[in-house]
Amino acid sequence: MAAKEPMRVLVTGAAGQIGYALVPMIARGVMLGADQPVILHMLDIEFAAEALKGVKMELIDAAFPLLKGVVATTDVVEACTGVNVAVMVGGFPRKEGMERKDVMTKNVSIYKAQASALEAHAAPNCKVLVVANPANTNALILKEFAPSIPEKNISCLTRLDHNRALGQISERLGVQVSDVKNAIIWGNHSSSQYPDVNHATVKTPSGEKPVLELVQDDEWLNGEFIATVQQRGAAIIKARKLSSALSAASSACDHIRDWVLGTAEGTFVSMGVYSDGSYGVPAGLIYSFPVTCSGGEWTIVQGLPIDEFSRKKMDATAQELSEEKALAYSCLA
Repeated sequence: MAAKEPMRVLVTGAAGQIGYALVPMIARGVMLGADQPVILHMLDIEFAAEALKGVKMELIDAAFPLLKGVVATTDVVEACTGVNVAVMVGGFPRKEGMERKDVMTKNVSIYKAQASALEAHAAPNCKVLVVANPANTNALILKEFAPSIPEKNISCLTRLDHNRALGQISERLGVQVSDVKNAIIWGNHSSSQYPDVNHATVKTPSGEKPVLELVQDDEWLNGEFIATVQQRGAAIIKARKLSSALSAASSACDHIRDWVLGTAEGTFVSMGVYSDGSYGVPAGLIYSFPVTCSGGEWTIVQGLPIDEFSRKKMDATAQELSEEKALAYSCLA
């Protein structure tokens, strides 16, 4: 069988913490499969150019069999040329004393430039994953300035929150995380997100059982569990003095792998995607839904019953996203 053509994968902010954890995973085949050669495109700002060179040296030194080339650059056009997958990790972080609007203004200009370069130079049907916060709204800005990239090809990362939810359930029940599935993250990748396990199940020796039946503690599920997932990023910053990098990189690989190669039968995952009005979420927001993937396309899982508690949480995070969208558009004006 002929070897596959290499896929070109862009990582922005590649010299940063997440980028440094992510590029070896991609080069090892964790993102696109053990038989898919890759050419890595790494972009960072001028300030990080030396560090980026160091990352390139390490990639060469690691002698990854699947890695067929490395482009390390501070030039956005060179970085975006011919890419099939773009993982947008670079962004302007919120610093102490900064208002949301300040962060948004900085990110609007970054995402505008990167979107324009992807629009003009990426491969047809390029898939884009936005990781940098505010991820949902950065993805929306990118969509605005890359009109020829189909909206179904622009997504943001809520798989990290999804995996955090699976991890919390597995810890609580003392089961393997691989036996827990179908948790959902609704809404924004922020502390307003709604981690929902009403439809989640666990594989047990006597078949699949609902999480609700096994946990049997509504107070924990509706309180501590939700708060832990919502606040996990902040807890990691407190412990590590740096934001989550390893878990963010790993979940970015999960997100793209499932999107490109498909989700397992009977399993859904969470992706921040362009709302079509499903579940009463306003169309035109990038909102996290449960999805299944097949043939390189995602589809929102339809028809899940939503109770009153869930409805309120889903509406609250949609409201926050509508406000963020309005703020972002005011920065464009």
